[in-house]
Amino acid sequence: MNILEKYYQKFNEDKRLLSRHGQVEFAVSKKYIEEVIGSRRGLDIIDIGAGTGRYSVYLAEAGHNVTAVEIVKKNVSQIKMKSQKVVAKQGDAKKLKFADESFDIALLFGPVYHLFSHEDKLKAINEAKRVVKKGGHILIMYLMNDYAVITYAFKEGNLKKVIEEGKLDKNFQCRTIEEDLYSYVRVEEIDKLAKEAELERVKLIGVDGATDYIRPIINKLDQEDFETFIKYQLSICERYELLGASSHCLDILKK
Repeated sequence: MNILEKYYQKFNEDKRLLSRHGQVEFAVSKKYIEEVIGSRRGLDIIDIGAGTGRYSVYLAEAGHNVTAVEIVKKNVSQIKMKSQKVVAKQGDAKKLKFADESFDIALLFGPVYHLFSHEDKLKAINEAKRVVKKGGHILIMYLMNDYAVITYAFKEGNLKKVIEEGKLDKNFQCRTIEEDLYSYVRVEEIDKLAKEAELERVKLIGVDGATDYIRPIINKLDQEDFETFIKYQLSICERYELLGASSHCLDILKK
């Protein structure tokens, strides 16, 4: 069992996604997935790094043909238990076992979180590109650098520790390794990956904005105010000046 599998044996991904901050992430992502799909039905969609199937199940229930690829065996089992409509397989985002141009849309929502070199990230993106039809879309989710610096280094009091361990460079870029589990990027790296993969940018979205910074406040909102907060996030998520401060960014690209 590798480091990632050990982590996800304990981490409750469903609990995160069903939390208030997880609901904001899902609501915004769902809006833009549906924007890409439009009025089409019965699309062939691959969810690469599907986790426990939050997006796979939602898309299958909406009438699409969904294949979920997930590296963690436990997560694959959970997807199969949730829905018989989803074809769930264990696999590696960097080496997909599918023919060229097999899918209309690819979601790459988890893998680049856990890939630490630029080369590996690009490899996963190029694999998603390979299996998507010409004119199809690839949606890639990233974890953002400055969210990690603000929360883990400053807010949670780990600044001296991460500097001593060489986890931050002089420009406050996170320098993480596999044992740290997560890799963090800035907008310029997202732009570079899209350019090197020769994909056309449709939109870049700051999915959850400040949500993760203010979790206690979000959790105390009544339902009406919480729904208003989601509307607020939807209204600002395309604002370029806010992208880098979001905890997640969604890059919508076209082949």
